[in-house]
This record gives sequence, structure tokens and C-alpha cells, in this order.
Amino acid sequence: MKNALTEIDEILAMAEGDVKAFNLLYQRYHKPVFANILKLVDNRELATEVLQDVFLALWQNRYKIKVDRPVGGWLFVVSYNKSLNILRSRLKESLAYVADYPEGLCVEDDTAIEEEIFATQMQILEEAVDELPRRKREVFKMCRYEGRSREDVADFLGLSPQSVNDYLKQSNKSIREYIARQYPAYVERTLVLTFFLMNL
Repeated sequence: MKNALTEIDEILAMAEGDVKAFNLLYQRYHKPVFANILKLVDNRELATEVLQDVFLALWQNRYKIKVDRPVGGWLFVVSYNKSLNILRSRLKESLAYVADYPEGLCVEDDTAIEEEIFATQMQILEEAVDELPRRKREVFKMCRYEGRSREDVADFLGLSPQSVNDYLKQSNKSIREYIARQYPAYVERTLVLTFFLMNL
């Protein structure tokens, strides 16, 4: 394989069974995905298990991955879903009961996000992101879609870390307001929105 493959090339090659393309995607995304999983499960061993499950799901679902959607978004949402399932299992094992556990955040078949639902939610999020001013849009995508650290984004774009933090907070507010205005029914139940706007 050539070194200059784009992510779309890698996704298409992976769909054909190219393990090298899969490995390139793994190398690009495993660290930020792991960091997000660790935030949720707060246990490195569990986070490592979830990470393995996420990339196994990527390989198993390689034929279904859409090239017009960020694969980073797919990975982060699947990892979020799997992390919630792990937390729910741990609660059950300890006989804990959470009466107001939000319904609909976990799916029974946790090997993949329902394709149609995920596509709709990503479309709504991307519409909202596209409404952001250019610099805020760049910061949001680099931090949330690509999983880059705020310091890395600040350095790459020539901004201060505080500016990156401010842009993320402002983007968070703008995206929520856009979705509340355009798609009010999705504000509270959109898994993608919940995940990408968490910890901002």
C-alpha cells in the first residue's frame, strides 16, 4: 500500500479485507478512542478490553462503514455505547440499581450502532457543526472527530489552549441551540450529540 492513502482510501481498502488499511486506521485512532473510553469507565484494564471490542467491531462491520462519514465519529460512538454497556453490567453484578438510568443509550446488540439511526444523528450533528464559524468548526472537528488533545490543536492552529477551550464551549452552546431550534425532538435523545458534546 502507498503511504499517502487518504482515510477514504483506507476505509475502501479495509472493506476489501486489507489488514494494512485497518492497521493504519487503528494507529490513527486508538489513542484518542482509548482516552475517551477511560474517561467513562475509569479503569485501564476495562478500557483496554472495550478498545479491543471497538476495533473488532470496526473490522466486523468494515463493509458497512460509510466513506462520507468520519470513521472517527463511528469509533467514538461505538466506544461510548460499549462503555455504557460495561458500566451497566458492573452495576448489575454489584446488585446496584439506578432507577433513572436513561433508556435508549445502550443497544442489545452492542457490536454496531444501528446504521440508519447513526447516519441520521451524524447528519444532524454535522449540519450544526457546519453552521459554526470556520475556526470554531476546525477546533471542534479536530478535538471531537479526530480526538486530538486541546494542546495539540492549539499548537497546530497557532492558538492558545485557552482559546481552544473557549471555542469548544462556544461551539457546544451553538450546536445545542441549533439542534434545539431545527430538531427539538433530538436534543435529549441523540446519542451522537450526547457523546460529542460531553466533557466540553
